[in-house]
Amino acid sequence: MKPNLPIFFFFALVFSFGLSAQEQENWTHLRGSKLDGHSLSKNVPINWSETSNVLWKTEIRGVAWSSPVVFGDQIWTSSATDDGKELFAICTDFDSGKILKELMLFKPDSVQHIHPTNSYATSTPCIEENFVYVHYGTYGTACVDTRNFEIVWTRTDLNCEHMQGAASSPILYKNLLILHIEGTDVQYLIALDKRTGKTVWKTERPQEFYKNVEPVYRKAYCTPIVVEVNGKDQLVSNGAQLCIAYEPETGKEIWQVFYGDDSTVAMNLSYNGMVYVNSGWMFPEGGTFYVRILAVDPTGTGDITKTHVPWEVAEDVPQISTPVIVDSLIYMVHERGDLTCLSAKTGAVIWKTKLKDQFNASVLYASGNIYLFSLKGKTYVIKPGLTFQLIAENQLEGQVKATPAIVRDNIILRTDKFLYRIGK
Repeated sequence: MKPNLPIFFFFALVFSFGLSAQEQENWTHLRGSKLDGHSLSKNVPINWSETSNVLWKTEIRGVAWSSPVVFGDQIWTSSATDDGKELFAICTDFDSGKILKELMLFKPDSVQHIHPTNSYATSTPCIEENFVYVHYGTYGTACVDTRNFEIVWTRTDLNCEHMQGAASSPILYKNLLILHIEGTDVQYLIALDKRTGKTVWKTERPQEFYKNVEPVYRKAYCTPIVVEVNGKDQLVSNGAQLCIAYEPETGKEIWQVFYGDDSTVAMNLSYNGMVYVNSGWMFPEGGTFYVRILAVDPTGTGDITKTHVPWEVAEDVPQISTPVIVDSLIYMVHERGDLTCLSAKTGAVIWKTKLKDQFNASVLYASGNIYLFSLKGKTYVIKPGLTFQLIAENQLEGQVKATPAIVRDNIILRTDKFLYRIGK
């Protein structure tokens, strides 16, 4: 019996549409859905300006350095008033740039001091189908239903003394929402049931490393990554004094690497079975402070500081900006503009150059190119490889501290005033 062709093609079309929507690229966390700074896009623009390749530009209320996250036709950003008295989330339509919802989440009775370079909304949300999770450090964490903009649950009891403000971003792992609460008074990781907000596990940082150091050296602004090691997942988290790998389902410690001294900001990296850890600031007696990047073999257990760290680099390593790894090469840009390409295998410097800008946003890779976003709104596009190859420079108005999202051949870029969709 022959099928009814119009009906057959109708259902084929519906199935095809549903499949394409399901496979649609999203950008669910800080530095992407895999937390690695890589986009799946194949045709991202390399040239733009205020009058070219800007599909829309939408003003965003508040002061915030958190990054945009994207799922389906929604872009979510967190924001706050300059004084931190209002903490809210904004949903913007991906296609039109129209603000669909501004949702007030927390109104703290009092707020802590923040560093002049920070904001009260620096932690990046994370998102999945039907739900977005927004975090403001000690002031609160919320889950929002993205279908109706209803608040599903909130927590305001995960408190600490940030001293200079919060910046750690949450991540999703299976049924868990994992947070870092790292202040001058308490330092712990906590996993919440993502549907209810209830605590599943909580793990304190080992206090023997914290009790005899100044409070300023106890806090951290780190966002963890998850890596697979010998068939099992590890939650790798670089705190203020040491990097620790945990079982993500239980919070049980697997290994640790000690480095000291000060706050960690940049995320860890993973490539070809190795983990690359940012140490935060080091303060040698009588010397100039610096930051290290350490290569760590994550197959050990216990204290592996002296046994599983094959190399480290301490020159021109950024504290804030997270590098990106492409084809066994690490590309990192220091806050003052020193751009370095390292071998991921040995730590050897492949090449180095100086960009006449300052940088806070993390380095991204898309469509065969590397994107570097400066504080003053200029984006440098370079070709990865064994020599420095500048492809383009693009200038927008405003200040850029938030790492953009690169998704579906578009760059979703946030300045201090606006949200841009850049595309062809």
